[in-house]
Amino acid sequence: MSTSIIRKIALWLLWLCFTVYAFFLAPANQPNTFELIKNLSIRQWQGINPLVIALFYIMGVLPMMYGSLLLIDGRGQKLPAWLFVIAAFGVGAFAVVPYLALRDDNPTFSGTKNPLLNVLDARWTGSLLLLSALGLIFYGLTQGNWADFVQQWQHDRFIHVMSLDFCLLSLLFPTLLGDDMARRGIDDRRIFWAVTLIPLLGTACYLALRPPLSSTLNAMA
Repeated sequence: MSTSIIRKIALWLLWLCFTVYAFFLAPANQPNTFELIKNLSIRQWQGINPLVIALFYIMGVLPMMYGSLLLIDGRGQKLPAWLFVIAAFGVGAFAVVPYLALRDDNPTFSGTKNPLLNVLDARWTGSLLLLSALGLIFYGLTQGNWADFVQQWQHDRFIHVMSLDFCLLSLLFPTLLGDDMARRGIDDRRIFWAVTLIPLLGTACYLALRPPLSSTLNAMA
């Protein structure tokens, strides 16, 4: 059995386990969940633990990071990557993991970049994502109440599943990283492992520092 097939099976099993756990085994929803999501969305943060605020907004940064990889990767796939990226803003790993399981290896990029890909491929976009992630992490860690967060994690399905969603999305970037490095002519495995071993911030640093596809292609022409 090929490595690609094993990877696909493992990803589908991961998605199935996560889905079953989230809907049937995680703590129950709390009566104020909708009100909490609404207040987080409109920045009515009074009385909300800063750790929850930081986590909620990091879950908006993560899909943008994935978009910087998926929409370029999708150029060589049969799948409409943009659908999965849009869905990821609402359901996170529930949308991303199926894309990862369905995609094929794609270490090349053909054609020209449209304006959206130019923005997603730019180092300044990666730098903004890195600064956003750093700012949110700093805010949550310095202002948050860990005892309160642990209690909410134990009893609130929204907080509980969002936390696990964050962990999954942070840890699954390497499934796309190898092909993205190959498209840019990066063959230093130390970079791959540095990004892999530093979840979230490693990926953000990679997006901020990776050479744009255009310059790589021009250099090879």
